[in-house]
Amino acid sequence: MRDLVDFLGHALDDLRLPDGDAAIHAGVDMVELDQFGRILAMGGEEFLATVYTAREREHCDGRLERLATRFAAKEAASKALGTGLRDIGLLEIEVVSEANGRPHLEFHGRARDRAGELGITSMAVSLTDTQTAAVAFVVALAAPANTTEPSLPLRKESKL
Repeated sequence: MRDLVDFLGHALDDLRLPDGDAAIHAGVDMVELDQFGRILAMGGEEFLATVYTAREREHCDGRLERLATRFAAKEAASKALGTGLRDIGLLEIEVVSEANGRPHLEFHGRARDRAGELGITSMAVSLTDTQTAAVAFVVALAAPANTTEPSLPLRKESKL
């Protein structure tokens, strides 16, 4: 499964669209549930507060698979932004669930700034889990260079 995750991560990375100006940015990540469960047990509430916003913690309600898929989504989103997590904090990428359960991403701070630099106008995230792993796949569409206003829900400040 790790080979498939790596393949998908590289297959769509910075794919150029026919007009030559727009681009697709992609990121994928997989989290092993056993290992992540051990990390959660060791880190406790401090880990949760460092990684997840209040809305994310409320939605996940301590459920391992929900926490793991959202962690994978944060990693995948940071890869789609081309930075990884070295330049963007985990709380700056928020995975929010709509009323129907569909997840979407909201960026804050440096994540929002980076999305603006890339000209990202829309983004989609897909989450899934099995008995052993959680996987997230993120695809972002960047507008042609002459478009400056992002149209996706990117907020400058997080409501914590």
